[in-house]
Amino acid sequence: MFSGGTSMRGAVFSGDAGFGGARFVGDARFGAAQFSRSADFHDVAFARDAWFGAVEFAGGARFGSATFAGSARFDATTFSGEAAFQKTAFSGGARFIRAVFSDNADFSEAVFSREAVFRGAAFSGSAAFGGATFSTGAVFSGVAFETVSQLGPMACEEELDLSGARFGSPVTIEAAAAFFTCIRTRWDSTATLRLRYAAVDLTNAVIEYPLSVSTCPSAFGDDRRAVDESGLAGLDPVARITSLSGVDAAHVALTDVDLSGCRLTGTFHLDQLRLEGRCTFAAAPTGLHRHGALPTRWTQRRTLAEEHHWRAATGSTGWTPAPCGTSPQPPAALAPVYRQLRKSFEDAKNEPDAADFYYGEMEMRRHDGDRPPSERALLTLYWALSGYGLRASRALVWLLGAMAATVLIMVLWGIPKDDPQAVTTGHLTGQHISLTTDDATPVNPSGPLRSRLTSERWEKSLRIVVNSVVFRSSGQNLTTTGTYTEMASRLTEPALLGLAVLAVRGRVKR
Repeated sequence: MFSGGTSMRGAVFSGDAGFGGARFVGDARFGAAQFSRSADFHDVAFARDAWFGAVEFAGGARFGSATFAGSARFDATTFSGEAAFQKTAFSGGARFIRAVFSDNADFSEAVFSREAVFRGAAFSGSAAFGGATFSTGAVFSGVAFETVSQLGPMACEEELDLSGARFGSPVTIEAAAAFFTCIRTRWDSTATLRLRYAAVDLTNAVIEYPLSVSTCPSAFGDDRRAVDESGLAGLDPVARITSLSGVDAAHVALTDVDLSGCRLTGTFHLDQLRLEGRCTFAAAPTGLHRHGALPTRWTQRRTLAEEHHWRAATGSTGWTPAPCGTSPQPPAALAPVYRQLRKSFEDAKNEPDAADFYYGEMEMRRHDGDRPPSERALLTLYWALSGYGLRASRALVWLLGAMAATVLIMVLWGIPKDDPQAVTTGHLTGQHISLTTDDATPVNPSGPLRSRLTSERWEKSLRIVVNSVVFRSSGQNLTTTGTYTEMASRLTEPALLGLAVLAVRGRVKR
């Protein structure tokens, strides 16, 4: 037992150094010490701070089952041999800033009660963190993983930060964390991210080979080594992608993840993004909401998180506002994102789901103030009549309304008072008779409008309108008003029927 503060700063240990089972009651300072052979700190208890900054471990360093009650500092420490920290308990902060692990590093089942910082460290061998738990955050920013093939499974109750880290070989990362940050992280080979609970930020990540991000459906670990996820209880275990901005998505595959809050503007080759399993997007608000001064019921469809931000900024209720510190993207920037996602779904032969992104693309074009007014007016008409050829119910409502209006016009003004009878006129000259048969001009109905609302006139009008829907002439004698009304119905009503059929086809197309 070392009862007071212990200082071995700059000490040189030429042979094996054995401290196994020792107890350091005060601070333990080993700064700049040199261990020429193995250093054994197995099962050592550090009651206060332990300083191992700039220490050189030429042989193996064994800290397995050690207990650090205070902070543990291994900044700029060099581990030339194997570094063993399995089942080590770090009750205070643990710092391995710019530490160098030339051989294997084993932190399996280690417990970090405070923040663990590995910023700028280098792992030349394996880095075993299987079963490790972080009660707060874990910082691996700027870390170089040269040959690490497996990282985790581990649990982190707050943020697992891999920003700026570099992976030089194929790697599988398994983690249960509240936040998983990979800003400017570089993968020089294939990578698989199997995550739970995490909000994943891949902003400006450098991906040169296939990268797969998926939600692990069950808890990590097995009967021999289970990962403690109790600190994340109550959270949705589905991984959520929060940003792909600045990422080349040509090599990215997402499986069973939540994209409802994902920022996609600025993503390259988004049309080559692969979506597998159940990937969810944000939905349009349900029920009645206020849009300006008018109550509005939004069409149900998949939407981008950025559309939510833009609509919330324009005063529409029910949409999710943009996070603090970010500005909503204008419709001109969102239309290409919708277009590329639509192409991604179409290339995967999933045209029914691609329809939602086509709808979003057309919406953004319709609201783009930089487009010509005539184009926006045409898009508005297309939207109002059939929801851009995607809403059969809207087209059918307009069709039924047009047919009802046509029937009413025919009943009141289009059908003549009586069916005109043919009139034959002629003259007799000698033994020759010349006859001419003319159709009488239809007589407009007269009298009160109520008197024209008869079942006979209604049946005849309905037959005329039904024929007009399928481009057929009714063959009826009509008044001038009726003739022009029939011509207009034969132009507009088949078009509405065609839009309805197109919408149905888009939803059932294989």
